[in-house]
Amino acid sequence: MKKIYLALALVLIAAGAFRLKAEATGMGEARGFRLEAEGMGDPGTGDWPMWGGTADRNMVSNMKGLPLDWDVKTKKNVKWVADLGSQTYGNVVVAGGMVFVGTNNEGLRDPKQPGDRGVLMAFKEDTGEFLWQHTHEKLTSGRANDWPYQGVASSPLVEGNKLYYVSNRGVLWCLDIKGFSDGNQGPITDEKLTGPKDADAIWSFDMMDQVGSYPHNLSNSSPVSFGKLIFVSTSNGQDESHVHIPSPKAPAIIAVDKVTGELAWEDNSVGDKILHGQWSTPSVGKIGGVDQVVSAQGDGWVRGYEVLTGKKLWEFDTNPKDSVWPKTRNEVIATPVIYDDKVYIANGQDPEHGEGVGHMYAIDATKRGDITQTGLVWHYDKIRRSISTPSIADGLVYIPDFSGFLHCLDAKTGQVYWTHDVFAAVWGSAMVIDGKVYLGDEDGDVVVLEASKTKKVISEMNMGSAVYATAVPANGRLFLNNRNQMHALSIDGK
Repeated sequence: MKKIYLALALVLIAAGAFRLKAEATGMGEARGFRLEAEGMGDPGTGDWPMWGGTADRNMVSNMKGLPLDWDVKTKKNVKWVADLGSQTYGNVVVAGGMVFVGTNNEGLRDPKQPGDRGVLMAFKEDTGEFLWQHTHEKLTSGRANDWPYQGVASSPLVEGNKLYYVSNRGVLWCLDIKGFSDGNQGPITDEKLTGPKDADAIWSFDMMDQVGSYPHNLSNSSPVSFGKLIFVSTSNGQDESHVHIPSPKAPAIIAVDKVTGELAWEDNSVGDKILHGQWSTPSVGKIGGVDQVVSAQGDGWVRGYEVLTGKKLWEFDTNPKDSVWPKTRNEVIATPVIYDDKVYIANGQDPEHGEGVGHMYAIDATKRGDITQTGLVWHYDKIRRSISTPSIADGLVYIPDFSGFLHCLDAKTGQVYWTHDVFAAVWGSAMVIDGKVYLGDEDGDVVVLEASKTKKVISEMNMGSAVYATAVPANGRLFLNNRNQMHALSIDGK
């Protein structure tokens, strides 16, 4: 298995022709907020504009009419297929009639941009037509910062005509989703490639240069926003020795002004206690009436911050005090999910480290200070290491582990109702859509189960190669990439 570190974080969006009330997350233009609607909590009937679908990162959708089975060989229920690179760890985002995904440059589309690069690709949502790409050469420091042939692992955030993502070089980019079809939007106007298949950059923030981060193996954070701020993890970590932290004073999380691209605030509570790297992705939500950004960090702690100021509100240690790195102590790679004034999170390690002991928590994030004891709602220790993000729907939590077990737990108590073994490593996360749970694995299989307290397998399909990503529902279709292809799935290929 090739080494990669993902912020596996995951998906949900809300839209629809009904009266709704948006919580003040400042994301109305992208519909990337939780919605309150008559008779519906999270309608999930439109776009999917970010990792997790909405800022709280809970991967649940009420979208109707998606296929429960398909066949990529016979094209049953396959709308279209688009070629990607040779390894694709990024999760799909769908917005503005377009599909965006990070991959590598092995599926070379432009001879003027050869070699090993990270690539963000854009496709037309209805047809799969390739529209444009943004490529990034690998850092010359090599695998210490930018692992070979691992492309762009960040999932973009789309708000209106703007797209934000983190490149393999540790740069937060703001792009125009229309490329150069609507002219050069600036303030960056000196792009070397300005053809119809090239990206139009608006601004960039180089985390290595501007805050001194030292990304370990790969930068991959998927942006989230609140008001005028964009939040990302810096991926700051160890060097190749796996002992030395070259940049202990660099922040773990930063907030950047989405208009100007300037730093708004930063926090470095981790300091020199990074166990390995920092590959989780932040979440945003209202907890106890307070708008918070929640970040799981490289020392195994999860922390909550006041969104506008960066004031640290609380922190929670996801490892037992007697745990020892690397045998029983874990970092956190999964994305925290904010739900019902709680934070749900599982810990784990880099997949190259294999299987081991893991932990799953529900945390009362209305508490303040060190809430490792006071904020503990429940702790589930019958899970192995996990890099997956939980999904919460109808009082149930669905959380896969890297060993290939999907666990169904009670959201209030942590009681386990069932587990399902997919017999392969799981890199992605479970997506709950209209009462069904979709989950892919490294063997390329995707299983669909009933979302209920009783386990019932509905179907299982193979995608032809490893599935590292999470299924994404958008506008009546299911988008799912295997290692080298993007599939748009719909009933009868509509």
